[in-house]
Amino acid sequence: MKTPLPRVLVVGCGFGGIAAVRALSKAAVEITLVDRTNHHLFQPLLYQVATAGLSAPAVSAPIRHVLRREMKRGNLTILKAEVRAIDVAARTATLDDGESIAWDHLVVAAGATHGYFGHDEWQRNAPGLKTLGDAFEIRARVIGAFESAERANTDVERSAWLTFVVIGGGPTGVEMAGTMSEIAQHTLSREFRRIDPKRARIILLEGSPRILGSFVAKQSERARVQLERLGVDVRTESKVTAIDVDGVTYEGARSGGSERIAARTVIWAAGVAASPLGAELVRGSGAALDRGGRVVVAPDLSLPGHPEVSVVGDLAAALSHGPKGTTPVPGISPAAKQMGRAAAANILRRIDGQSTLAFRYRDYGNLATVGRKAAVVELALPPFGTLRFSGLPAWLFWLFAHIYFLIGFRNRLMVMVDWAWAYFTYERGARVVAEPASSPAPPPRF
Repeated sequence: MKTPLPRVLVVGCGFGGIAAVRALSKAAVEITLVDRTNHHLFQPLLYQVATAGLSAPAVSAPIRHVLRREMKRGNLTILKAEVRAIDVAARTATLDDGESIAWDHLVVAAGATHGYFGHDEWQRNAPGLKTLGDAFEIRARVIGAFESAERANTDVERSAWLTFVVIGGGPTGVEMAGTMSEIAQHTLSREFRRIDPKRARIILLEGSPRILGSFVAKQSERARVQLERLGVDVRTESKVTAIDVDGVTYEGARSGGSERIAARTVIWAAGVAASPLGAELVRGSGAALDRGGRVVVAPDLSLPGHPEVSVVGDLAAALSHGPKGTTPVPGISPAAKQMGRAAAANILRRIDGQSTLAFRYRDYGNLATVGRKAAVVELALPPFGTLRFSGLPAWLFWLFAHIYFLIGFRNRLMVMVDWAWAYFTYERGARVVAEPASSPAPPPRF
């Protein structure tokens, strides 16, 4: 009788999940990949969809197409479903339709969602950016704000519609703010009669003393200067205390007290929260969560006491075990990819009866674009140190790096064409906003 292959369940088709599947598919294992969407999303460029610079297909691709080579090997099953529960003791996962999947090894790469620091009510008026649906909503709000300003009857109402607040000075917030300034200053500058889009205010609020806190202070300052040259009002040490339909209230360092911004468009880029599956894993395994809701993992990325379960990507509170000691692993796509491959390698080592290896993150640096011809780059070049540069050279490096890491030739080509067109014409071709579904009209009366 033929011995059944070890069953590996991978939850999530982000960078970590895709990397794990690709590494595992070459081995004699049976793989099931589960994700609630049918596509892999290149999140570093999602803000470009939200700001009408790129269409959705340029930054996403069907999972079955992305993993078509792995599918040909005959040991991969892909299911579009949502994992609702995980029973670590029984080694089963329950899907949204009640189906139960048994596994011998589990890789959880469920990622993260928006985190509002205990104020989930803010989400209604300040959407975050994690999914294509989020990008479509933000795009509709941004484009719709200019349309509403054109119809406004008073200067006060018009000013509120033309004020945009981005909360959070990390890479996403900085990139959003810079791009929105470009939209106002160039893309829409001559497309309205009653308003002048160039008079739009883009305000970036950051609670800490500087933006881009993961960069060295000098690079953060360069980014701030470049943003301000683009017309963005950067306000650091500004902690948001309230968000409603009419604007934002925050405690500002400039005034030393509470300040109010009248704005009808607010975008949240300040924090993330781990997937609820993290709490599900802890409930069934006795593992621990950190303050951000991430699962604290062992050096080999497994759950303490449960070596058959691995957690990777944004859901894992992991440490890099290098020659100089341990350091926290950042929540960025290169780290997720490395964790996915490492978890897969350790699963295969366990199957072969070998001891697992501690995870070591290889830091290749940080990138952030500020706007047109403006970016900051920190490029790790071991053993020579770190190369840091900004401005046009950094912007060009950022462009080519993101094109290189996109999945698929078609996506790379689409992005290159769209970016080249936008560079020479300032036009953004993805500005069409779909109308929301409405209830059927009542039948006519006779």
